Amino acid sequence: MFDPTAFENIKVVIEGEIYDRDLSGKIKVVDRNDWINTAKLSRKYEITFTVNGYKEEEIAAILTLEACLENLSAELLSSGKANHLAGCIVDISFSLLHRNEKLVFQSIQEDLEEIWGKDREIVQFIKTTPLAKSQLVRNFSTVSFNRLVYEEQMDDLTEMIDYMIDSLKKLKKLLVV
Repeated sequence: MFDPTAFENIKVVIEGEIYDRDLSGKIKVVDRNDWINTAKLSRKYEITFTVNGYKEEEIAAILTLEACLENLSAELLSSGKANHLAGCIVDISFSLLHRNEKLVFQSIQEDLEEIWGKDREIVQFIKTTPLAKSQLVRNFSTVSFNRLVYEEQMDDLTEMIDYMIDSLKKLKKLLVV
């Protein structure tokens, strides 16, 4: 019998939890991607949502799962030495449209650290059109855990969705578009 990989099991549970919240009207799923990279033999899953009533172009949350060849083979080949590699990488990102002001960037950093903890790596990247008259930038703020996540931690991952929703609500207050 074929057993799904940890990546597949985690993906199905996360996807189900997010769509349950979408069906209940709490959030709205706005994008979903499921990639298989045949050149690198890796998998990547990404689902994007926002709080119901928010404009997705202004604020959205993105949950990304990734498993490389090393992670997938560790599980499929059942090597005792490689069991610690049988998981996937989880990243959380937020896409925000806001004014290009240092105070806003600092507030985003503080809010995300308050929700996710100061021991998480939180990085902000911006995308801007320098010749445009608009003073708005697209900010991609990423919360990284810098470790593999395993099937045994699925309950933590489902709780993470609530933290993402809380983050969206808190960050929304900073957006004056």
